[in-house]
Amino acid sequence: MTHAQQEETVRLGITVAVSAERAFQVFTEQFDQIKPREHNLLAPEAIAETVFETRVGGFVYDRGENGSVCRWARVLAFDPPHRFVISWDISPTWQLVTDPAHASEVEVTFTPEGPTQTRVELEHRHFERHGEGWESVRDGVVGDGGWPLYLQRYVDALGD
Repeated sequence: MTHAQQEETVRLGITVAVSAERAFQVFTEQFDQIKPREHNLLAPEAIAETVFETRVGGFVYDRGENGSVCRWARVLAFDPPHRFVISWDISPTWQLVTDPAHASEVEVTFTPEGPTQTRVELEHRHFERHGEGWESVRDGVVGDGGWPLYLQRYVDALGD
């Protein structure tokens, strides 16, 4: 996995041994296997599932075992099998952001490097939109429990 960080942007990339179509499909349709259950804004309610609605205007949300819902991202762009962009509607204090002007963005691109190999690049940007304390959001998502963990779980999901 390659890793580069600028002051206000996190970039990670991996190459996976599947077609771009399969790489995109697993990331979006099996996101429930990628997002760890312990990343939970519904706590103490346990997460039953994480859903990625595969359309512009959809949401990424956690559904609690009691049926409660926590919408923590909006789908801003959805262009299978090339890319998607979601908002990151989580503040530096790990509360939901209701104003889109205060949300960062995550773009994931899928670039074929042959019929059975794809470069997957994740860029999390616009942290400054979170306002005071934005650095803690950046530091959290770039750490071992953030996007690197999600990408490892993504690779694991591709193996299923």
